[in-house]
Amino acid sequence: MNQSVINSSAKQSYTAEEIQAWLVSNISEMLGVEADEIDIREPLDSYGLDSAQGMVITSRAEKLFGFKMSLILLWHYPTIEALSKRLAEELVDSESFEI
Repeated sequence: MNQSVINSSAKQSYTAEEIQAWLVSNISEMLGVEADEIDIREPLDSYGLDSAQGMVITSRAEKLFGFKMSLILLWHYPTIEALSKRLAEELVDSESFEI
């Protein structure tokens, strides 16, 4: 698992930009392409990302961010840009409930 971009424990705050970098790193590694070939505004399916790979990404994200992430999010937020913004919002929301 590549977590070189974000090397911290779960439940930490991450910005949308940090999440974008993490997603780009993981997706480029998974697809065997250079990170600079990934456009954060392009739909993930345009890179040939299939549902099995989507499950791997969501599983890695769950471990890193510390909350359950539905695979459906990849379809509701089909770009890295949109998904990272949503995940950053989710992290802020989950932190507001911690004591």
